[in-house]
Amino acid sequence: MAGFYIHIPFCKKLCHYCDFYFSMSLENKEKMLKALALEIEQRREYLGGETITTLYFGGGTPTICTAAELEELINTVKRFYPCQLEEVTVEANPDDLSADYLSQLKAIGVNRLSIGIQSFVERDLLLMNRRHNAQMAMEVVPMAQAAGFNNITIDLIYGIPEQTQAEWEQNLTIALSLGVQHISSYHLSIEPKTVFGNRMKRGLFHPVDDELSEQLYAILEKKLIEGGFEHYEVSNFAKPGFYSKHNTSYWNYTKYIGVGPSAHSFNGISRQWNIANNGKYLNAIQNSEIYWEQENMSAAEQYNEFILTSLRTAWGIDKKRLQQQFQHHFIDYFYTSIEPHLASGKLVDTGTNIRIPSHFFLVSDGIMSDLFFVED
Repeated sequence: MAGFYIHIPFCKKLCHYCDFYFSMSLENKEKMLKALALEIEQRREYLGGETITTLYFGGGTPTICTAAELEELINTVKRFYPCQLEEVTVEANPDDLSADYLSQLKAIGVNRLSIGIQSFVERDLLLMNRRHNAQMAMEVVPMAQAAGFNNITIDLIYGIPEQTQAEWEQNLTIALSLGVQHISSYHLSIEPKTVFGNRMKRGLFHPVDDELSEQLYAILEKKLIEGGFEHYEVSNFAKPGFYSKHNTSYWNYTKYIGVGPSAHSFNGISRQWNIANNGKYLNAIQNSEIYWEQENMSAAEQYNEFILTSLRTAWGIDKKRLQQQFQHHFIDYFYTSIEPHLASGKLVDTGTNIRIPSHFFLVSDGIMSDLFFVED
């Protein structure tokens, strides 16, 4: 089994926190869709015949495309890869979704929506330069449910300047009232090349302090678990049976292929990433030139990747899989390096797995880095 990711590198508006690659000009949209189809065909040997079980349209904004355009890409994947598609996800902006468009998405086989709501508070949406308003955020989920979608995830951001604990709690209350099956929630990250990053350099924007961040994260976990969600990954919560199959494949060290500008791929041995520039990508595709970079992973890098992806999840590291996949010196190193964290309770041994308790997810980066194998 493997995952397939298609990057749609267009947006109508620049969100002030976003550092994903996209263009706000749709001039080359038709050329890009043809190039994506061509890359899908050209890469058909990459996964070595693995069956595609999940397909994910990300961006950018996939809902800039018509349903017919997305269907053509789905059919292209089916044409060149063995497929048993269990989950087809489309990322969506609330203001792109109408009852008619949602029905069209359902008709072409999309069975999961990932809706970028981010906040139900008007002030937050204006600050982040989102295209939708609070009323649209409230209305879009019931509209998707009426179109027949019963696997919906929404994104929410916390740690926004001026956001109070009461407002964050209200955001979560609204989210729970909508009856969605999955919630991904991220702390506002201020990246250097974003609008917020530039403002911070000039002293015009200040991140929230660590203490408030921890309080907001604690509210997030408590509220969603009480609401019947399982905290199955650092930033992801789901009702039982509704984990993201596509994203879980990333964390389970499963092979995946990504097409489009800036998209990443992993076949178990090497990583590959496409050039993050629409013009250069199109030119390279059209002229049969190389549009990607690739690195073959050393044994140590593969081990560290396994640690990193596994410990992001509630199930953690499968000890049997660790034994099967890595040489003895990595296994010895692992069991030596986890001892202090087992003693402190930041790691727990369930008998079959080593995992981080969810209340320590906020400091998981430090725990994972302590377990990384550093080559001489």
